[in-house]
Amino acid sequence: MSNILITDDEPHVLRVLKLSLEKEGYAVETCSNGKEALARLEQSHPDILITDIQMPLMTGEELCKHINAHMPDRKFLIFVLTSRTEIEHREWSRDIPNLLFLEKPVSIRNLLDKIEGYFAQTTNSWRVS
Repeated sequence: MSNILITDDEPHVLRVLKLSLEKEGYAVETCSNGKEALARLEQSHPDILITDIQMPLMTGEELCKHINAHMPDRKFLIFVLTSRTEIEHREWSRDIPNLLFLEKPVSIRNLLDKIEGYFAQTTNSWRVS
């Protein structure tokens, strides 16, 4: 079973994503901010991290930068949920491998398609370009 960690400060977003992904057979853990996600990442090893950008205590951007700096050999894909579509709001991510943006409101079908596509890859060398 594949493990997914979701980080978002909006309880209804966590609930909808968790229920939708569990319905598809994924094991899902949730966190309400980036600091909590970092602590969870030290204990568990998800196959995918889904994170919001705007959160208290530690933003999704700060979380992703920390992961990139301190977990250079990570094996999980990161989906960043954001309502900001302008390129300047995404420039910080260009040096972070295996990171994809998904626009809010998130289409569950689109998210599931991307997750299924990721898991359909047969090698560990899968990289987002």
